[in-house]
Amino acid sequence: MQEETVLEPAPEPLALKLPTEEVDCVVIGTGAGGAPLLARLAMAGLKVVALEAGPWHNPQRDFATDEHAQNFLFWNDERLSAGQDPVAFGKNNSGTGVGGSTLHYTAYTPRAQPDDLHLNRDFGVGVDWPFGYDELAPYYDELEHFLGISGPTPYPWGPARKRGYPLAPLPLNGAAQLMQRGCEQLGLRTSPAANAALSARYYQEGVGWREACTNRGFCQAGCSTGAKASMDVTFIPLAVAHGADIRPNSYVTEIERDTKGHITAVVYLQNGQPHRQACRNVFLCAGAIETPRILLLNELALTSGQVGRNFMAHTGIQVWGTFDEDIRPYKGIPGSLISEDTHRPQDADFAGGYLLQSIGVMPVTFAGQVVRARKLWGPALRNYLQQYNHIAGINILGDCLPHADNYLELADEKDARGIAKPRIHFTNQENETRMTRHAEQVMRRIWEAAGARDVWAFPRNAHVIGTARMGLSGDDAVVDANGRAFDVPNLYICDNSVFPSALSVNPALTIMALSLRTADKFLEKERRRDA
Repeated sequence: MQEETVLEPAPEPLALKLPTEEVDCVVIGTGAGGAPLLARLAMAGLKVVALEAGPWHNPQRDFATDEHAQNFLFWNDERLSAGQDPVAFGKNNSGTGVGGSTLHYTAYTPRAQPDDLHLNRDFGVGVDWPFGYDELAPYYDELEHFLGISGPTPYPWGPARKRGYPLAPLPLNGAAQLMQRGCEQLGLRTSPAANAALSARYYQEGVGWREACTNRGFCQAGCSTGAKASMDVTFIPLAVAHGADIRPNSYVTEIERDTKGHITAVVYLQNGQPHRQACRNVFLCAGAIETPRILLLNELALTSGQVGRNFMAHTGIQVWGTFDEDIRPYKGIPGSLISEDTHRPQDADFAGGYLLQSIGVMPVTFAGQVVRARKLWGPALRNYLQQYNHIAGINILGDCLPHADNYLELADEKDARGIAKPRIHFTNQENETRMTRHAEQVMRRIWEAAGARDVWAFPRNAHVIGTARMGLSGDDAVVDANGRAFDVPNLYICDNSVFPSALSVNPALTIMALSLRTADKFLEKERRRDA
């Protein structure tokens, strides 16, 4: 019988003068892209350093059930938005701190379906991934059991699996129960969703015991109990246990190269002081905004002309309704119920597809959406928000096609560090517009069938994807199928920036799967070199 231990937050390192000797790998970013490969590389015996722009939080001390108090979890540096549908940043799609965006993600972890990787093959638009679902499936399985995913077995959609989810689903929240009722009347299948939050106490190999979810519903404000599988309580402690050096508050400013174009060192500011770390390899895992920004600032991997291009943002329209039932939308896991019956709708006039999920929402976030979408203010806003506990939502997570008009560039305007701000251009194209229209009609019918009144829609886009895509050739891609830059031999990129297409599911699990796969491909190459 294994000894029972209680998982403690990883200790914050002392602010000492850092060593300058060469290490095997520097990993930039500690979110879903950086943390898994960091642990894998450390477990293989490599000397690895991770640079994280944000601080190292203590969940029990730092994560409160308070929306305003938790704004420090988001990447709050100004990013400039342009286009007809400028994307909202901050809490919508990026984070800072050891653990990255997983500190405030909703823990919604469905797998991509096989045909998500082949939009061009099936529809003649976009581009296909340079490998198929079979390359990701083993990593999905490994992650689900390492993290302790709660979900249904069997899962109703997609290929059969070798193993079911390790834990039973979390309880359905109020919105999920109403969505289930409406979908049943319309003949749409539903299922409890897969969530990276524990429905029961779980022993995680190499980490220890993690406690079950308390269903407090403020996942986007940081999980104070460690029940949510954010990287700070899963892969980060595993990496530290195997010797990884985590350096928080370390903002990368420069990547140095030799005359042959190989990276030799990373320069960064830690607590405002400059440092230089010599290294043999760099893994850039800073996300779909900061990754291309670093590449552009350092004129790295630019041969293809694709850095910053192909920016995508999931279609994510929400539909809200008011019910007689007492829903209390702040309670329970936010993404509680799913339907993938709309993955490839038969009546679609668009390429790709989307999933449906119930929404749990915090009150201040919801109030902001009401103001923007319904233009309510003063007494009218107050009167509507008094119904908060009787309001439920559904949203979609839909594919998005790459388009020449959607891209990231460096602006002339500088940030507080004197570095060029990123400017992101985004406009929903015809395919996204058609998908959104189709989904809104479906969700309105679901809510009407469930007994809703005062039904309204909140158009939005969620997640940021693309900007350094992978492919088979350096002519139209930044990295190869293994995440290695075509024109910088010791640079690897691993985050949502390398996605060739957006996928019709939440990206977190696939980012983690790519992270482990990239680490394994790198280690395999290193073993061949040493043989």
